[in-house]
This record gives sequence, structure tokens and C-alpha cells, in this order.
Amino acid sequence: MSNLSTKELSALEDQLGFERMLCCKYQDAAQATQETELKNTYNQYAAQHKQNYDTLLGFLR
Repeated sequence: MSNLSTKELSALEDQLGFERMLCCKYQDAAQATQETELKNTYNQYAAQHKQNYDTLLGFLR
């Protein structure tokens, strides 16, 4: 892990929380709809936010 400042770590923590929240919201929306196309779109958005989360988490390792 590179040396990150306190401000950078705080920003990463905030963004991680944001990405996790969006992933969960899109997963919930996908489960709540019966429309196949919309469900697929929500699942794609959830997967993108999960990937964003994983990428950000990689900066902390």
C-alpha cells in the first residue's frame, strides 16, 4: 500500500461506503421488479458499483 494521507484515507472510506450503498440499492431494486429488462439493468449497475468498491478496496491493501 502506498502512503496515503489522512484526508485521502477518509475520502476512500467515504467512497467505499457510497459504492457499497449503491450496490445494495440496485440489488434491492432488481429484486423488487418483475420487468426483465429493468432487472438486468439494475443488476448491471450493481455489478459496476461492486467492481468500483473492489477497485477502491485494492488501494487500501
